Amino acid sequence: MSGAVLVALAAAIGNFLQGWDNATIAGSILYIKREFKLESEPTIEGLIVAMSLIGATVVTTCSGSLSDWLGRRPMLIISSLLYFLSSLVMLWSPTVYILLFARLLDGLGIGLAVTLVPLYISETAPTEIRGLLNTLPQFTGSAGMFFSYIMVFAMSLTNAPSWRLMLGVLSIPSLIYFALTLFFLPESPRWLVSKGRMLEAKKVLQRLRGREDVTDSLSVGEMALLVEGLGVGGDTAIEEYIIGPANEFSNAEDPSAANEQIKLYGTAEGLSWIAKPVTGQSSIGLLSRKGSIIANPSGLVDPLVKLFGSVHEKFTEAGSMRGSALFPHFGSMFSVGGNQLRNEDWDEESAAREGDDYVSDAAADDSDDNLQSPLISRQATSVDRDMAAPTQGSMRQGSLVQGEAAGNTGIGGGWQLAWKWSEKDGVVKRIYLHEEGGPGSRRGSLISLPGGDAPTLTDGEIVQAAALVSQSALYNKELMHQQPVGPAMIHPSETAAKGPSWSDLFEPGVKHALIVGVGIQILQQFSGINGVLYYTPQILEQAGVGYLLSNLGLGSTSASFLISCVTTLLMLPCIAVAMRLMDISGRRTLLLTTIPVLIVALLILVVGSLVEFNSSVNAFISTLSVIVYFCCFVMGFGPIPNILCSEIFPSRIRGLCIAICALTFWICDIIVTYTLPVMLNSVGLGGVFGMYAIVCIIAWVFVFLKVPETKGMPLEVITEFFSVGAKQAEAVSGS
Repeated sequence: MSGAVLVALAAAIGNFLQGWDNATIAGSILYIKREFKLESEPTIEGLIVAMSLIGATVVTTCSGSLSDWLGRRPMLIISSLLYFLSSLVMLWSPTVYILLFARLLDGLGIGLAVTLVPLYISETAPTEIRGLLNTLPQFTGSAGMFFSYIMVFAMSLTNAPSWRLMLGVLSIPSLIYFALTLFFLPESPRWLVSKGRMLEAKKVLQRLRGREDVTDSLSVGEMALLVEGLGVGGDTAIEEYIIGPANEFSNAEDPSAANEQIKLYGTAEGLSWIAKPVTGQSSIGLLSRKGSIIANPSGLVDPLVKLFGSVHEKFTEAGSMRGSALFPHFGSMFSVGGNQLRNEDWDEESAAREGDDYVSDAAADDSDDNLQSPLISRQATSVDRDMAAPTQGSMRQGSLVQGEAAGNTGIGGGWQLAWKWSEKDGVVKRIYLHEEGGPGSRRGSLISLPGGDAPTLTDGEIVQAAALVSQSALYNKELMHQQPVGPAMIHPSETAAKGPSWSDLFEPGVKHALIVGVGIQILQQFSGINGVLYYTPQILEQAGVGYLLSNLGLGSTSASFLISCVTTLLMLPCIAVAMRLMDISGRRTLLLTTIPVLIVALLILVVGSLVEFNSSVNAFISTLSVIVYFCCFVMGFGPIPNILCSEIFPSRIRGLCIAICALTFWICDIIVTYTLPVMLNSVGLGGVFGMYAIVCIIAWVFVFLKVPETKGMPLEVITEFFSVGAKQAEAVSGS
């Protein structure tokens, strides 16, 4: 996974530049006011700070659509160029109006980076460490603030501090960022798949996952997952399966029941299991066939939150790890019965580039035992347009199965991707399987292989599994009537032609996800963090921090910068702790734990402003409370809204939906930044923090009622849960 980590680090430099800019403008504005004599023109002063926010808001309106059209990487390259150009103009800035223009350019770069970096990292990161890697932007942003405050503090000690130099230094890291985006960062594999560029996506996955050969079955499963994620909406059902040795079910099976089974193959010769849907009354407490958690809502908590919560209650960390092992290397090839294979140039764009030098990954043998995944080569599984239905739904092991890890269709977090032929609907169904880790979920014994290897199933043992079942995007029933497309593939050009659509926003699952994403962005901003960050030196100066450092010979301005530097330094280990916990405790748990601390810190600030203390006590309380507020914010409410927004939307419209959430973010940011000076003058520091405390209380209630836990789940599974949960909840409320 080192490839994915390095790519995430490089992408997160965009947030380093944003943090650097935030801290630099907070310090340099004091000197800008003096040079341009803005003490009597608060509107111009506010514009200098807010112009970057205006630029970010403007570019966000089109960033999602542009990233869906041009790709994630080109937009990050443009962002780095805007950072570099704006820093040069700020270094020059002979007048305040040119400075305002430079700040606008800077805002355009910030808007692209803040919107697209979390999206890019989510689409390139492995499921198991996606939360950790997506916390990197918060870490690098705070690191940028720390180094910037060091620079501003050092310059404040000189006889003639230069605000132009403070702002112009940004050109150095932005040039480094430009080089990394241009020469190091790959394009998002999910975006490449959405455009039908499968061979490029395979190469990117090879680099990100550190594998010499992406034709191993782990990559087969991941590539298949990326294509399955192209769909938006669709009918998804929650079902239950029992999995056991093939001979457990084969003796007394009637033909109709056999059609609903999935045959799963392992790496060892002769090892196979049957996944059989549960009929009748369920004995599994996790998810019922009718979605009882949603069908029978109780209390104020969103049923979708309970649905996600039930997954994580049952799928404990140990259970998830065990689930991956108890699905030991199942094959991933769809059986087409007696139909013959046919070569199909299905990846048109990649095929044209590949030319005659292409070497097929498929073996020479065209037998049914040697089916190839179409995500691996152009020699794809394909049948005639008028193909007969398979006589038995099964998953076949392809010739790519080699070595210990072969045949595994694991897609992260203990989830498995499988397919089956539905005789009833005449389509291929996609199935996301996961072992239920609750008590009594297995019968028989669990034994370990020699040497402490993964556990395996023994005769007589049954594993119970939950499943999300829907029509596969790999087999598009509508396209079958237009051109000969195989049952395990799509024509990417057809998918790319559709592109994101505004109508997709009205799908129940997407609407529900937008409520969560937009709501948490609004509450994050109105908790006051960005307003506090921009005006930290003034706030701390008003709180009397200069008194604490007067014995060191520092003026109040330099003392404020030093306190800001220490504050941002203390944030870094807190973010490091959050990075460690993001994929263990989870996003929702961190929010519910850290927001109460924010409330307490803000209330202490309110009390400190209302009760008369001497100068040293007041300065100590104010400074400590601000530090605690910042440190807890960056552990939860800082990174998690962007992480959630990059996880909960379908691939095809992810850029568009994230742009909507980011637009909400920037509009609220402008409001907070502009109103903070007015509120400081009208209600004082205590009143301001009192309002923020009320917002944080509302935010905690919103998270508790509406925000689900997404840790350890593939992006495509998350969106499936939103889809099925929202549709069933809508059906229940409408009945």
